[in-house]
Amino acid sequence: MADEPAQNISGGEAGGGVPDEFAPGEADSRVEAVVDELGEMYWQKAYGGQDAFECLVRTILSQNTSDVASQPAHDSLMERYGPDGPEAAPDGDLARALAAADRDELAETIASAGLYNQKSEVIQTAAEWVLDEFGSEAAFDEFVRTDDPDEVRDTLLSVSGVGPKTADCVLLFSGGRDGVFPVDTHVHRIARRMGIAPPDAVHEDVREAIEAELPPEKCGFGHTAMIQFGREYCSARKPACLEGPEACPLYDHCDRVGIDELDGEVVDPAEAANS
Repeated sequence: MADEPAQNISGGEAGGGVPDEFAPGEADSRVEAVVDELGEMYWQKAYGGQDAFECLVRTILSQNTSDVASQPAHDSLMERYGPDGPEAAPDGDLARALAAADRDELAETIASAGLYNQKSEVIQTAAEWVLDEFGSEAAFDEFVRTDDPDEVRDTLLSVSGVGPKTADCVLLFSGGRDGVFPVDTHVHRIARRMGIAPPDAVHEDVREAIEAELPPEKCGFGHTAMIQFGREYCSARKPACLEGPEACPLYDHCDRVGIDELDGEVVDPAEAANS
């Protein structure tokens, strides 16, 4: 099993995960067979334990950008507004510090993540919401970890700028909830390309299709591993299968929707289905 890479959607070593193992067996579905194969390739972790508000901020920073860009932005934000930073709140509450932050200074701090004006507004709105609804970062953390996950998800989705992937990442990486499979651009592409989900499925359709067929305890690992697989093998423009069946370890599980191996052409699965 490969070592966990330094930068991935789990936040690396600070991602709130602990080493875990599951024994691949007789898979009851194609998606479970895929995740079992990924279990032979990548780290296995059980997630949970990340501070909920910091996790929310980290995921907002990761929207529409790579971890390579968002991680430095997160580190800069924590250095400035975290408990030991020069702009920390007196009680060390990150939400309180960000709610009181000068918007332009906050935007400058997270500039490496891209869309920094938009993201600074979303982060500050979320910080104000946490304080208004829960009173503190700690109380919000307790809500995410202990309340009904459907209620937590719906509540997070009510916050301006927080979408399904962001809400699901908070449930997974902070709450440690089984059965949660966040869908980012990699998962969305791979699931439709493989035939796990319909070719024209939107992100929520992909999430529902995967969660319905995968044992809950494998969802968190499956999410992070599928992202890594997308980066290493199943990229948007040059999937490994174009180099031949032996180049992709999941070749036998994949329908390769939108991929013409003979011509070397690759289109979105939805486009292929409608052509």
